Amino acid sequence: MAKRSDTQGRLDDAARAGWLYYVAGRTQDEIAAAMGISRQSAQRLVSLAVAERLIKVRLDHPIAACLELAEKLKEKYGLRHAEVVPSDPSGSSSTIGIAEAAAAEIERWLRRPEPIVLAVGTGRTLKAAVDQLPPMECPQHRIVSLTGNIGPDGSAAFYNVIFSMADAIKARHFPMPLPVLCSSAEERETLHDQALVRSTLALGSEAAATFVGIGELGVDGPLCVDGFLGREEMQSLVESGAAGEICGWVYDQQGRLLDNAVNERVASVPIPSRYTSSVIGIAKGQRKIKAIAAALRGKLINGIITDEASAEQLLRL
Repeated sequence: MAKRSDTQGRLDDAARAGWLYYVAGRTQDEIAAAMGISRQSAQRLVSLAVAERLIKVRLDHPIAACLELAEKLKEKYGLRHAEVVPSDPSGSSSTIGIAEAAAAEIERWLRRPEPIVLAVGTGRTLKAAVDQLPPMECPQHRIVSLTGNIGPDGSAAFYNVIFSMADAIKARHFPMPLPVLCSSAEERETLHDQALVRSTLALGSEAAATFVGIGELGVDGPLCVDGFLGREEMQSLVESGAAGEICGWVYDQQGRLLDNAVNERVASVPIPSRYTSSVIGIAKGQRKIKAIAAALRGKLINGIITDEASAEQLLRL
């Protein structure tokens, strides 16, 4: 009988150790005893089995499909971050699942010991996420709002999240003391020239992480429903090729900000650069697919938190 080579023999041992560890569920101490080797040798053989691709692990759980979809989204759109949560076919909520995932991701950033600027947009899903944050002491961080906090009637904008965060997180907060949309480009220029506003605009551009909602356009879209735009103005936007909005900034199907009268009135901080910030959009649902896809195409965002059904549609586009 031919004598097996040292290399082949070691691979055989690695395969046996790998099987015992990943399939039989043995500990490294148990593998060492079974094979008559030291624990350190057993550990090295298990590592060799993985390095030589002798072991192929299949995650037998519904979340495995979500992980695979997330990786495909990252590859297709060149994303830094992608998270996909299971879809609930019978669920009527537009926030369940992704709000929890977004809260967990925001919390991960806030747990960092080094000081960061964290920027937040507005919207129902983002507010639902912020409402789930646990009480935290984060004096080293600064939280800045990208959007104004004054509604069209002069009242506080309901879905502005900076004040909700202030209740849960002990960190310095910087609201944008402006309307979401100004009455004119000239008014925006005047307001942006105020010292307090200039400092908030500058702070927003320094954000290490940015979390934004993605709004669909149309008479049922948030800008129209919340009273910031009239029906005729919204219909005109859609007819001109507008596909979605982030913090009030309206963009086309290629994710390019439109040169129009609405964007001239937006008081929000410009969307932070994807080259210097992790800009994570939080959205799901058939109504938002067009807006999400356009934001991804135009690289307005470099991260996405969505659900299975939406991810599958985004990958087919």
